Amino acid sequence: MKLLLDTHAGLWWLTDDARLSEAARRAIEGAASVYWSVASSWEVAIKVGLGRLDLPEPVEPFLTKHLHASGFEVLPIQHRHACAVLDLPALHRDPFDRLLVAQASVEELTLVTGDATVSRYPIQTLW
Repeated sequence: MKLLLDTHAGLWWLTDDARLSEAARRAIEGAASVYWSVASSWEVAIKVGLGRLDLPEPVEPFLTKHLHASGFEVLPIQHRHACAVLDLPALHRDPFDRLLVAQASVEELTLVTGDATVSRYPIQTLW
């Protein structure tokens, strides 16, 4: 199985947070590939800058170190991902979540998310 992590799921994995579901934890451990989107890095940077998220060290070294240690592949935002957002139903207003849904759709990845609204999109999700 090839997975794309929603930002919260990825952060909860990286910080060993108990809010990550057991099913998600097992799927990440057994996945053939696990992807972290550049959109999630962007979202984390914005939230840290706004004071809505605290990390134990600056964003870039924290993510670089922990993504590498976890063996996650960084998924860049491609032109086709951004354009695919146009075809999504207007279920979610968050642009980061919409981009993650588009990436999961275009790349045929299962999106690991606890967001019930995201789960309503016509993609494979897991929680």
